[in-house]
Amino acid sequence: MTFNSTLDTIKTYEAGKPIELVVREYGIAPDQIVKLASNENPFGCSPKVKEAVRAIIDNMALYPDDSMVKLKTALSAKYAIAPNELIIGAGSDQVIEFAIHAKAHEGSKVLMNSVTFAMYEVYAKQVGAHILRTASREHDMEEFYALYAEHKPDIVFLCTPNNPTGDGLDAEKMLSFIEKVDSDTLVIVDGAYMEYARFKDPSKAVDPRELIARFENVLFLGTFSKAYGLGGMRVGYGIAQAPIIKALYKVRPPFNITTLSLEAASVALEDEAFVQECIAYNFEEMKRYEAFAAAKGINIIDSYTNFVTLSLPEEKNSSKIAQELLKKGMIVRDLSSYGLNAIRVTVGTASQNDRFFELTNSLL
Repeated sequence: MTFNSTLDTIKTYEAGKPIELVVREYGIAPDQIVKLASNENPFGCSPKVKEAVRAIIDNMALYPDDSMVKLKTALSAKYAIAPNELIIGAGSDQVIEFAIHAKAHEGSKVLMNSVTFAMYEVYAKQVGAHILRTASREHDMEEFYALYAEHKPDIVFLCTPNNPTGDGLDAEKMLSFIEKVDSDTLVIVDGAYMEYARFKDPSKAVDPRELIARFENVLFLGTFSKAYGLGGMRVGYGIAQAPIIKALYKVRPPFNITTLSLEAASVALEDEAFVQECIAYNFEEMKRYEAFAAAKGINIIDSYTNFVTLSLPEEKNSSKIAQELLKKGMIVRDLSSYGLNAIRVTVGTASQNDRFFELTNSLL
């Protein structure tokens, strides 16, 4: 059977290995496996969310509220935006898909960082777009503008803080770049880890309300999968001026968010204290990774997220290190597919981090 030839240019996205697969492949008991590969909140979601979801579990026969009024109202209040400046997706990556399909087409150009979230390229190639990448590992706004001026892409992706490296883009430099971009170019600011950046360094923080008030061509992305601990619920959102949101709605399928997911995200916004406690804990534990890297002479990228990226010396192969850890029940992310000899490690609980240091000590 033949398929769309465009698929030949697309690499399948590989998510972090699930615990269940490691149990089957290596015969390790589930309670002996630590997953630090997918940047989940190690404390999960707020207890209030669990109570709320249990309370509506008997309503599964009905379709979800496709207006998503409860969640939209909560997000509108949080960011001081209008409901028509907001779209909800099954994870922020679905909003990325909406944006690509609404704006790009065969022959379009899409500009992104050299090392960044893989799904930008996957979705862009699905519509036959041409990918432009910077040479620098970190977001270099001068380099971005040089490529923009030369190629005039239809879409520009700015991931800050960046996944999978964790570095954060200075907000003022980003805004200065956007000011020089033509209004017909869609600039997508992916803020999946913005809650962490805002906590650690205000100079890296992006205010979605101010962003879209200032620019008519910007789409900001947020998610409940990271700081809010709802990765399994798959809820993300996009914030932009109404004309952009109206266009994205034309490619959105009906009922794309489940009833349970809508309720979970809505209630999660009511317990900001829980989220802030988790974020504060994250950066306290991150200090231990920084100390570990320093003791081992390993470069660690300054992170504004809930994960750290450890760049390994040439004599240490990231794929082999990740595989050895996997055999011991420790799941981390090998970044060799991004062209990096590095591993990405989610900052877990104290005991999970203890286990990582114990298992990694002899390997590094």
